[in-house]
Amino acid sequence: MLSYVIRRSFYSLWVIAGVLILTFVLFNMSAGDPAAAVLGKNALPEEIEHFREALGGDLPLFYGKYCRSEAFNAYNGAPLSTVTLKRNFPRKNITLRIQYTNGNTQYSDVSDESKSVTLKAPEKEKIVRVDVFRKQDSPWNSQLTKSFREVIWFKRTFPFVTCFNFGNTLLTQEKISTVLARGMKPSLSLMLPIFAGEIIFGIIFALTAAACAGHLADRMITLLSIVSMSISYLAAIIFGQWILGYQLELFPVWGYDGIANYGLPVLIGIICGCGSNIRFFRTVFLDELRKEYLRTAAAKGCSPLRLYGRHLLRNSLIQIITRISAGLPFLFTGSLLLESFFGIPGLGFAGIEALNTSDLQLLKALVFLSALLFVIMNLLADLAYAWADPRIKLE
Repeated sequence: MLSYVIRRSFYSLWVIAGVLILTFVLFNMSAGDPAAAVLGKNALPEEIEHFREALGGDLPLFYGKYCRSEAFNAYNGAPLSTVTLKRNFPRKNITLRIQYTNGNTQYSDVSDESKSVTLKAPEKEKIVRVDVFRKQDSPWNSQLTKSFREVIWFKRTFPFVTCFNFGNTLLTQEKISTVLARGMKPSLSLMLPIFAGEIIFGIIFALTAAACAGHLADRMITLLSIVSMSISYLAAIIFGQWILGYQLELFPVWGYDGIANYGLPVLIGIICGCGSNIRFFRTVFLDELRKEYLRTAAAKGCSPLRLYGRHLLRNSLIQIITRISAGLPFLFTGSLLLESFFGIPGLGFAGIEALNTSDLQLLKALVFLSALLFVIMNLLADLAYAWADPRIKLE
């Protein structure tokens, strides 16, 4: 068992590394410059410089000594023989990359005391573009290595190892670890009863349908499960708030003040999520009922409670564990729609706010947290398989 856990943990490291590379491609290479989205078009060059430097957005993507800078205004326009750049703020180790009409590129260092720079093109050539960079000491200090340092980083000073240090949110500058810790409790308070209700009611109704296979009860349960699967989450939330909240005034529709605020979202979550569980468990139970050992137990006079509650459920645990393990990570990450429509400050609500404000750091932390939870739950599911069925060997 221990050797299996060690091997799976080692394999999981490669999965996590792949997730990091994928999130790096999504948030660093494809998302563009977050400074323009957060600071706006009228931000000062020095503000943009500090923002990018704090976020690591000025660093090269993979490897290089040149970091993007706003110390001078860059030029990208009509070809000119002479281009003059004015300094925006003091900054050392500035280098200009000059591109000419023939495609050649030239690098030119700028004196730290220079307040402006005048660039002249060679004969028969013109300048088409000038980019401004800042030199750094190590070429390995890149956005990719920064993404890995956010997950784990070894230092020579105490604490010698830092983990899951995703920095601060872009707008409020609050620590992301604090945001995640604060939002996990409301998400668990909401998703735990929904998840338990979906599993419990799904098993009860599926057992009833399997026991009454082909009869009216089976058809009614199957119909209701299909209706549950067909209802849009958004439509259920809107009509639930309007009918049960505003018209009948049975539940509050907004806030996070106590248990009463969870009544309506939990009810909607169970109704919308129970249908798929019923269909899945019903199929599993019907397949198991066709096996000879259950027919033999029934022929010998085994009571229905013992037949379904002990033999059938116990031998269906593998499929039940698979279903449970697939839904467990959502207990921690919350529900985007339920939390945003009912004002519950969980991780789902934080994810929606991060999307609206283009907070890439918080979004990246939420994506990585979800991937890490899936890896952990898959490992625990494999261990639970061996517990549920001793015939399964962990190899």
